[in-house]
Amino acid sequence: MKTAAAKTTNLAPWSFDSWKEKPIRQQPAYEDAAAVAAVEQKLRTVPPLTSPNEAARLKRELAEVCEGRAFLLQGGDCAESFAEYTEENLRAYARVMLQMTMALMYGAGKPVVKVGRIAGQFSKPRSEPMEKAGGVELPSYKGDMINGMDFSPESRRADPERLLQAYYQSGATLNYLRALFRGSFASIDTITRWNTNFIAQSRQGQRFSALVERIEECVQFIKATGLTPERASQLSEATFYTSHEALLLGYESALARQNDDDNLFYSCSAHMLWIGDRTRHPDEAHVEFLRGLENPIGCKVGPSMTRDDLLRLCDVLNPKNEPGRLTFISRMGAQKVGELLPPHVRALKEEGRKVIWACDPMHGNTIKSPNGIKTRKFNDILAEVRQFFQIHHAEGTYAGGVHFEMTGQDVTECLGGAQAISEVNLSDRYHTHCDPRLNASQSLELAFLIAEELRKG
Repeated sequence: MKTAAAKTTNLAPWSFDSWKEKPIRQQPAYEDAAAVAAVEQKLRTVPPLTSPNEAARLKRELAEVCEGRAFLLQGGDCAESFAEYTEENLRAYARVMLQMTMALMYGAGKPVVKVGRIAGQFSKPRSEPMEKAGGVELPSYKGDMINGMDFSPESRRADPERLLQAYYQSGATLNYLRALFRGSFASIDTITRWNTNFIAQSRQGQRFSALVERIEECVQFIKATGLTPERASQLSEATFYTSHEALLLGYESALARQNDDDNLFYSCSAHMLWIGDRTRHPDEAHVEFLRGLENPIGCKVGPSMTRDDLLRLCDVLNPKNEPGRLTFISRMGAQKVGELLPPHVRALKEEGRKVIWACDPMHGNTIKSPNGIKTRKFNDILAEVRQFFQIHHAEGTYAGGVHFEMTGQDVTECLGGAQAISEVNLSDRYHTHCDPRLNASQSLELAFLIAEELRKG
């Protein structure tokens, strides 16, 4: 790796370490600074997880989304875990992502860019740094790459060795997903068969039988022209990218690299990184670090975002106004999105800013059930998505994508949907390490409902 050098922009010079001069939030309190430094030095020497060429290709595909010629599907775990890392879970996740892609592609009539919340989504910002239970106060759980879920002093201690475990699991995850998406697992025939089984075997699937039949008719027409999976790679494999929240900047800067071909700087921990709503301050460390990378960048937009902050973030994160560079991911909540999102959409349209708008209908709709379990209602999630599309239609802008916390497992974490998961069912299979996720059936149901909305539009 080349020595970090300053990047000349219309802002202050940038380097791999310039973020260290800025205020920073949501970082773990490690006890042994020397141990942290040793792990970060190790990460500077390991092979990168992704390549600059892949990141550049994703940015080109996202530029198509920005121009209204493609659609973004971003989804995956709230927080990946070391305990749930299995071949079965990865296959289930990939399967649901591909099935959702098929539905959204038909609904939008456009290519779908698939970006996972996976192979790096191991850390989570928390509202409170400490947690109390039984009169004992310990550090909050911040994700497996920082500490453990068990409520004990040893488990909740921030351990830098977990950074290496997250790196190695991310590498193996990405390797396996690449194999799945480039093989017969991702062929159009396989996905069509899965959708047919979904219709035949589930109550919620039967509602979408007519839509699945129309998709199958399109597939048969394509194959009748001579374009079969054996003859066209577009029908036999799929392109897949990874993303995660760039929370731990020591880890992220250690895995960033300067590209020999263009001398520009890239994150090589994922193809795309995003900044959370708690760390998006334009003059602080997270924005400072990400502004110097060439990767596509996302930024969450919550209820506290102001017009000035939004435009300032555009100036800092996308000074060249480059299509595909910056995605704003709104997370307002079903009760607030109708009031808060339109002025933001209007402001960027008036200023001519080239950004993608995507909808995260998960984080603004988190509630606690009467028995104290954190959950989300399927109807609230759907309501925010529908309002998101209605707002963009009214403003004459493009609703570019969706961003879900979901899993391929049959969990019971979100209420409702055609499965009619109730508060009584929540504890049956509540496995998330942080926030509640849509299960496989709920994810597919939501994708088909969105497809119906897209067809109407």
